[in-house]
Amino acid sequence: MAGRYAPRPRRTPAPGGPGVPGVPADEALGATPGLSPRAPGPSGAPGSNSASGRGSASPPGSASRSGSASGSGGPHGPAYAAGGPVRPRVPAQAGGPAHARGPAPEPRRRTWVPPWPLDLALTLGPLRRGPGDPTFRATPDGAFWRTCRTPGGPGTLRVAARGGAVEAEAWGSGADWLLDRLPALLGEEDDPDAFTPRHRFLAVTRQRRPGLRLVRTGLVLESLIPSILEQKVTTGEAYRAWRLLVRRYGEPAPGAPAELRLSVVPEPRTWALVPSWEWHRAGVDGKRSATVLRAVRVARRLEEAAAMAPEDARRRLELVPGIGPWTSAETVQRSNGAPDAVTTGDYHLPGIVGHALAGNRDADDEEMLALLEPYAGQRHRAARLILLSGRVPPRRAPRMTPGNIAAL
Repeated sequence: MAGRYAPRPRRTPAPGGPGVPGVPADEALGATPGLSPRAPGPSGAPGSNSASGRGSASPPGSASRSGSASGSGGPHGPAYAAGGPVRPRVPAQAGGPAHARGPAPEPRRRTWVPPWPLDLALTLGPLRRGPGDPTFRATPDGAFWRTCRTPGGPGTLRVAARGGAVEAEAWGSGADWLLDRLPALLGEEDDPDAFTPRHRFLAVTRQRRPGLRLVRTGLVLESLIPSILEQKVTTGEAYRAWRLLVRRYGEPAPGAPAELRLSVVPEPRTWALVPSWEWHRAGVDGKRSATVLRAVRVARRLEEAAAMAPEDARRRLELVPGIGPWTSAETVQRSNGAPDAVTTGDYHLPGIVGHALAGNRDADDEEMLALLEPYAGQRHRAARLILLSGRVPPRRAPRMTPGNIAAL
């Protein structure tokens, strides 16, 4: 035959290029010899992509794929692309590629014995952003899993209390950083003896919670972004937005079991590339998403605040438009372990503090700060103990109705 129906010659890789010199491209990539790179997939169309779901799109620069991404179809079992089998892409929601390519790598381990009582649930609790937080899990065996993006890269940390010791395991390129920072994370740099109770119920609460320590992560952005998402909305709305965005744009947590569905928070550049409609689908309005975008553009400078004094760190954060006293306090409480960073501008906290200390559930920020003045230097710890005491005003109205801008 001649013309357009003439068989196409096999292609060989260029000298110095990828592949094995002198071996056809399809054989070099592991395909069955003789299978044409344009062989029809199960859909019957040459080079068609019949996979369902967003994971089936061909990555930039790759050859066109044929067959189903589920790995079935075609006479040779797995679906074939241009010269090789298509590896099904496992979405992050299902555990990610790290959980689909064999057993997890061996973790780095550390055992640390704190010289004081330690309650892991109370200490690590503020890091949890709702029951479905993809960066934090508490498992039935008493262990706590946490993922984060460290200066050394993504990492997963598992901590559990065994007797008087804390056993920690870490995976990923950030494992060494996480284990080195373990004592600081669990409150080694905190000084609860600096707190002097001025009210009897706070003294009782402190006695009943001897293991409470203020967490210090040493990382700013991972606490700043969810705090921005919590501005001016209900807790459920903020938790939902955080869960959807991290699961969609984060990466699978190294070493974590697939059933935990853990993800590492996206890097700053990934946050900056989230399209506007995805913020909208997550229920995040333009004001909050714009604040996140402004923050990630100066992420390196903001991360430096973790090594500053809490007041200096708050001033650094508040230089970003959209970050005010409420957001900066919520951030440095976790990143810097700030014992005096009391949250102002909160919808509930002034009334809770006013009710507990003065019987006034209608207290505002000014009255709350006046009531906490005897605890200057430890006002955040005093507020934590008040919340743990259970002295909250009784509810007088239904819960606020969550908004849903995604439906607009």
